[in-house]
Amino acid sequence: MDRQNIYIGLGSNLNEPRLQITNAINEIKLLENCDFILNSSLYKSPPMGPQDQPDYFNSVLKMSSNLTAIKLLDKLQNIEQQHGRIQKERWGARSLDLDILLYGQQVINSDRLTIPHLGLYIRAFVLYPLYEIEPKLILPNGVALSEQVKALGKQDIEKII
Repeated sequence: MDRQNIYIGLGSNLNEPRLQITNAINEIKLLENCDFILNSSLYKSPPMGPQDQPDYFNSVLKMSSNLTAIKLLDKLQNIEQQHGRIQKERWGARSLDLDILLYGQQVINSDRLTIPHLGLYIRAFVLYPLYEIEPKLILPNGVALSEQVKALGKQDIEKII
């Protein structure tokens, strides 16, 4: 398989979220057959779903790899588990969430994985960090990322570092 540019969304709102994200980025850098390119600043936003949980911290990482999307998903889920991820409810609090947002220009719809990520086009906490590192990106739906960000509007998101 040819190397693909891949974008990973990182999120956390438990157990020192900034540290969780920093550590996850460092662990992703060590994955075999994966080359780290860069990551965005850290962004803070209110939680989706239940509001009785802490704010989320999010970042987006760009990497390249020749792994299949499913093999990469397995590796990312292993990192989540090492960080104590237990998903009790949809959109609930979590120590670490790693999502494959884009895998080249591939479109994947399987029981385990949907790419582009279902929330990609509507979530400021994904689009803003992605735009920071890849402002000229054309999304798989053919729309420029810059136009998608513009259409979304500001929402409640704060760039931290």
